[in-house]
Amino acid sequence: MKPLCSTIISVWEVLGASLGTQQEPSSCGILTDPSVNVPGIGTIHGTTLTPNPGVRQFLGIPYAQPPIGARRFAPPQPATVPFPNSLKTTTQLPPSCMQHLRKQPPSIYTQEINEFNLQGLNTTSPRITEDCLTLSIWTPSELSPTHLLPVIIFIHGGAFSIGGQDVPYQVPAQWVQRTQSHIVVSFNYRLNIFGFPSAAGLPEAEQNLGLLDQRLAVQWVHDHIFAFGGDPSRITLWGQSAGALSVGYYQFAYATDPLVTGLIMDSGNEMLDITVSSDSRRGNFTAVASQFGCGNLSAAEELACMRNVSAQDMEDFVSTYTQAGSRLAVPFLPVVDNRTVFDNYTALALSGNLAKVPVILGSNAQDGVPFVPYSPGGVNTTLADIATLKIMFCPAFKAATNRLKAGLQVFRYGYLGNFSNISPEPWMGAYHSSELPLIFGTHPDFRGNSTALEYATSQAMQDSWLSFASAPSSCKATGMAKQNWPAYASVANGQVREFGVGSTGALTGSTKAIEALCPSIFQP
Repeated sequence: MKPLCSTIISVWEVLGASLGTQQEPSSCGILTDPSVNVPGIGTIHGTTLTPNPGVRQFLGIPYAQPPIGARRFAPPQPATVPFPNSLKTTTQLPPSCMQHLRKQPPSIYTQEINEFNLQGLNTTSPRITEDCLTLSIWTPSELSPTHLLPVIIFIHGGAFSIGGQDVPYQVPAQWVQRTQSHIVVSFNYRLNIFGFPSAAGLPEAEQNLGLLDQRLAVQWVHDHIFAFGGDPSRITLWGQSAGALSVGYYQFAYATDPLVTGLIMDSGNEMLDITVSSDSRRGNFTAVASQFGCGNLSAAEELACMRNVSAQDMEDFVSTYTQAGSRLAVPFLPVVDNRTVFDNYTALALSGNLAKVPVILGSNAQDGVPFVPYSPGGVNTTLADIATLKIMFCPAFKAATNRLKAGLQVFRYGYLGNFSNISPEPWMGAYHSSELPLIFGTHPDFRGNSTALEYATSQAMQDSWLSFASAPSSCKATGMAKQNWPAYASVANGQVREFGVGSTGALTGSTKAIEALCPSIFQP
């Protein structure tokens, strides 16, 4: 008799075959046409390019109407469909949302590793626009018409202020080229004042516009990924840093309708407390409004006036004040609205008010390095260790134990890699975000080729993420057993997967001593 999980996987493969695909198979039973007919939307033309000939890419698909004019500072609306003509995507990644790169104080991201910035520049991309709500899809160039693939949706980080699809280290083509067995989707969402305005003229439930963008993007993928060979019953939502916070928020915001069957949080989760009430931040929106002739107005008039201000002028003003270190230094972030963001996640978890799906959750050994003062010779390691503990490790520990108490499957990891082409200075170690080039497969693209251990670590992380995404929700443990990664069963006996040192498959209980250092609010 087949194991239950094997039976479930087989059923979905058969179901995919019976449902068919949205384009005719070639004579050899393999789909190779870089064009896809998406029911209700139209034909989307993709491209296949060297040096990854085994990958089809569909770049810049609109999932929402342009958030401009009256739609600025408003919840996203689904893209107008069907497209009046077929959509021909380009070979260039789409423009990112309005943003500015904070250059002061200097950090490792501006001084050492620009590949985490848009287009690898020491600035934001020259291609930014308010009309930015698009997503991109990477699939194997040859697809079987009878086998649907698991889907991983990536939410980029960047402190809810910067980032997008146009980040050199975060393009998944090399990962898909290597595995030929999954689909990756990346998308833009509104940032800073455009995504999190805290405007008095907006209802409380419409303040976190960037998070509402994220939900609409997930909905689009769930509804349409079948046409690209993806399995809508096996979608994993993965985020890093602010993207990981977003995934944590998502699990509670859509407790009864998650649309996904797995969640991955890299160096961030809902227990990293950056939120306040919208009331406490409304002064920031008004401060910006007053600079553009929108001051001394009613809340509704202020909002209407700000919808007519040049997006670039507004961004430039916020940038100037941010660089100056004014009270707008961290002005526009998610606020507690009790719709997308809540104020007591432990209580919600213990009462079972979260999506009942398995999670991967972890952090990096030197996550705190970018969060302390930078100097070319290094950082204060004591301060960096404190930042690692309090900003990333302890919230991850608490998020994991909350989910254990809620009866969910949790897979914990720690990333310890210190590779010279990712961390050009030894003191940088496994800094915040340094795991991403390993997962995306972009680690050998800059500063020389990778070491054998680096390639092995990359493949171990890629294979683990893919095993997690490939298994149905009820069978994650079976899939992860293939990667020598048992579920984190308890605080006393749970094991954590280590990546990046020695054996990439190491399991360790050494986190117990570190967990004991966490403040009481993070203890189970």
